Amino acid sequence: MTATDSAERNSDTESLAQWLTSRSDDALVELLALRPDLTVPLPSSMNVLANRAQQRASVMRAADDLDTLALAVIEALAMAGAQNAAVRREVVTDTIGDRAPAKAVDAALEQLRLRGLVWGDKVLRMLPAAVDAVPWPIGRSIEPIESLTPEQITAALADLRPAERALLDRLSTTAPIGRTKDAAPGTPSDRPVQRLLAAGLLTWVDEQTVELPHQVGQVLRGEPVTDPSSLAPPVLRANKIKLAEINGVAAGEALELLRHCADVIVALGDLPAPALKAGGMGVREIRRIAKRLGVDEDRASLIVELLAAAGLLTSGRPEPAPVTDMADDYWAPTPAADAWLEAPPARRWAVLAGAWLDLARRPWLIGMRDANDKPIAALSDEVRSAFAGRDRRIILDGVAELGRGESIDAGDLARMLAWRRPRWANRFTLGAVDKTLTEAEALGVIGRGALSSPGRALLHGGDAEAEMESALPAPVDYVLLQADLTVVAPGPLTPDLQSTLALAADLESAGGATVYRISETSMRRALDAGMTASELHSWFATRSRTPVPQSLTYLIDDIARRHGQLRVGVAESFIRCDDPALLAQVLASPAAANLALRALASTVAISHAPLADVLSQLREAGFAPAGEDSSGVIIDLRPHGARIGGRRVRSQLRVPATPTEEQLLGLVRELRAGDRASRTDKTNGVRSDGTRATGAATMALLQLAVRVGRSVNIGYVDASGVATQRIVEPVKVGGGQLDAIDPATGVVRHFTLHRVSSVALVD
Repeated sequence: MTATDSAERNSDTESLAQWLTSRSDDALVELLALRPDLTVPLPSSMNVLANRAQQRASVMRAADDLDTLALAVIEALAMAGAQNAAVRREVVTDTIGDRAPAKAVDAALEQLRLRGLVWGDKVLRMLPAAVDAVPWPIGRSIEPIESLTPEQITAALADLRPAERALLDRLSTTAPIGRTKDAAPGTPSDRPVQRLLAAGLLTWVDEQTVELPHQVGQVLRGEPVTDPSSLAPPVLRANKIKLAEINGVAAGEALELLRHCADVIVALGDLPAPALKAGGMGVREIRRIAKRLGVDEDRASLIVELLAAAGLLTSGRPEPAPVTDMADDYWAPTPAADAWLEAPPARRWAVLAGAWLDLARRPWLIGMRDANDKPIAALSDEVRSAFAGRDRRIILDGVAELGRGESIDAGDLARMLAWRRPRWANRFTLGAVDKTLTEAEALGVIGRGALSSPGRALLHGGDAEAEMESALPAPVDYVLLQADLTVVAPGPLTPDLQSTLALAADLESAGGATVYRISETSMRRALDAGMTASELHSWFATRSRTPVPQSLTYLIDDIARRHGQLRVGVAESFIRCDDPALLAQVLASPAAANLALRALASTVAISHAPLADVLSQLREAGFAPAGEDSSGVIIDLRPHGARIGGRRVRSQLRVPATPTEEQLLGLVRELRAGDRASRTDKTNGVRSDGTRATGAATMALLQLAVRVGRSVNIGYVDASGVATQRIVEPVKVGGGQLDAIDPATGVVRHFTLHRVSSVALVD
């Protein structure tokens, strides 16, 4: 017998545990990195690791990220019986044939070896549970059957009756094989099964069995239509776009998003939204926000989800409480929203984009119907998904694989992802990919279908804020006044200019050039905030690149002349006026009765109503009062939005942390030590009959090991009652404790002597 024949024979009988033992430390570290579930709880030996690696649930997880070719290799091995006995490597090549290059098949086999699903070289064996990982019937890709095109399937589905469509939907969500008496010859042609067979939407197996074609099931589930017999990855058709154009579009979307988010913070500060009993935000509140922003409900839902993810919005009891306090909890901004509003645009964007990237929720589900045919609410638990962040990154990684400035169609991207992860095809449906890309475009992560520079930095751990700052247009410090009292901002404004303009004018339209309109109300708002007429004249003259219209000068002087003639203070409230005739006019108005005004002098009146109510009702009556403090200085009495302090942390779906390479290497050393301990001869130690070691014998052997510098194999029972075997190097024995170096970690560990159940010298 040759050495080659002997090696092949040994591979035939080699167990998974033996093969794992023969692997290098680096290979074992890679195995544990690809299958982190094998590390919890920590395996004590290779046998334990091998047994755990063969469990069906673990095998299914390991196969989730295998591509179509790797699963086809499993299919070929399954047809050859590799799950029961060793088969020669050539079987895989013969079965795959020319449908894939030899190098690609070798790479697929290596993927399977790295995950411990297949082992061996010239002779291969496979875990029995790996057969169940193939998402199509075994043999389907080897002997494909002719099927309709996606267009033909869609057209045929449109002509179905409700009973026929229900039958197909049931097969698409359960098993594709169905048992029925209507498949027998001679069955009336108007029966649902016969009509579906005639349309090609079902295939005949025997007189009592029909099968749903693979492609028909994919269309019904909304998945990209793929052919398992095609083992070549789909060719991506990328469109080249200038990077500057992509970044420009992304920056525009980012600015629009920031404006809408700020408006939502103000809206929910003015009127917090009642929280549903289940914890979400009701459809009526979403519609209110959408109407205020002038956007659709999908965008309003996305914005509230982003704000909540970034910690700028939460549920609880707001301060001040809503006037009509009808709910237990409300959705309102947090104090962090005030700092966020004051931050530079690029930083505000980075907060939102970073929160969205790893958000364990799918905002695009909002508005869809749940299992009970009820609409899914924003901020509800039904939107949560532990794998939403991972799926989002996989989709964006697919776009990032293209060159800079290259865009891809959502359908092409979905087909590529379905080929790469066919077991996850139901998570990368055309709808899911398209809606995820739509969200990315709304955040400026993607522009014109291509990854923007800030989006690429965000995805790959770069300085996303700096990239967005360079993509955003430089803020301008001037405006353009028009004769019709409109103000044009030709770009994003500097913070101080923006805050003052928001006081003196009302937003009319947003876009690349934002338009504001000046009115009596806006002028009065600026004066209420403490600005004087001279300050307004000076501000418009220095900030406008166009001449100040004469009509604006007249408007400022007219409003300022009337503004503040009435002064309202706290008595509960008081009104003072230097013009007795004007105060008499106030006392004769309907507002005087509502406020219960009482004149103290010809220029002074008081009221028991709060200061804010007095100001509001006098303005509604056509007067222009101003609030003042005890020293007579005009004060800013604009209402400040409600806030929820002591933010309640929203529960998140926990995803197990991925162990580091150093931790995995330490675990491999522990496994090696455990194997050495299990192979060590324990008969020269303290117990050979399975009884507990005596204290004197234990002490004597450990002291001997310390003196001669020998390693020992100890049996140890920890505080939880878990018994383990480990090899250590004793350095000190005394005081009821053994101090020994653990070769796996190189550190000194301490063992309580009465928990040591056995001791043996290691040769």
